[in-house]
Amino acid sequence: MSDATTAQVTALGAALRAVPRSGWHVATVADAHRETPNASRLELDVDGWPGNAAGQHLDVRLTAPDGYTATRSYSIASSGSSSRVVLAVDKLPDGEVSPFLVDEVRAGDMLEVHGPLGAFFVWAPAAETGDMRPVQLIAGGSGVVPLFAMARAHAAADDTTPFRLLYSVRTPDDVYFADELDDLAEASAPLRLDLVYTRRTPDGWPTAPGRITREALEAAVVPAAERPRVYVCGSTGFVELVADWLVGLGHDPRSIRTERYGGT
Repeated sequence: MSDATTAQVTALGAALRAVPRSGWHVATVADAHRETPNASRLELDVDGWPGNAAGQHLDVRLTAPDGYTATRSYSIASSGSSSRVVLAVDKLPDGEVSPFLVDEVRAGDMLEVHGPLGAFFVWAPAAETGDMRPVQLIAGGSGVVPLFAMARAHAAADDTTPFRLLYSVRTPDDVYFADELDDLAEASAPLRLDLVYTRRTPDGWPTAPGRITREALEAAVVPAAERPRVYVCGSTGFVELVADWLVGLGHDPRSIRTERYGGT
């Protein structure tokens, strides 16, 4: 086994050991407000929550008066030992759960949540894993949610490994966690933030709007020669395209972790 492979296995083992056990919990909505024109940020106080690693997700279950239930998974935008859990939910018009969470939920409401879930798509500080390789985050739209949790955890830990986020989003109004991302870019362990706008750019933006290209990806991400750990989250098409480009650029597939979202 090569030194690089050994480091990857050791880091994954440390991350898995740090993941709390999941279970069903009752959550009280502490705050609910718009994050973007189409999404809401929900802050939940979760009774008995064991904490969660950066990058994990949970299930939300809604039960109708007739007993019908609908359960959907959402990435967690927070991490650590706190029982305060942050979600950012994008509304899909035909969804069973997201329209209710975005348009109807108010502070004081109660929700059922199951988690934390997921042990592969997680990040932990180098002090815990021993992995000092740089980290490249790549998000499409609401796929930024778990990556934001990683970036915040990186800053909170004063982790010295280089951290970058390449974020593809439709317009400036659709950027999740806009103020927090700006703050992280100025933190003591800074996040390098690269934004790609696909439909409308801010005034004075140096490039025209358009979908991310292979060339733009290559210019923005940590070079393959530096052996970065890469986390990609977004729609299935976005994730598959980006992952294929990364491998074509020489990135080790074993160092690329992906998470896709679908209808909610």
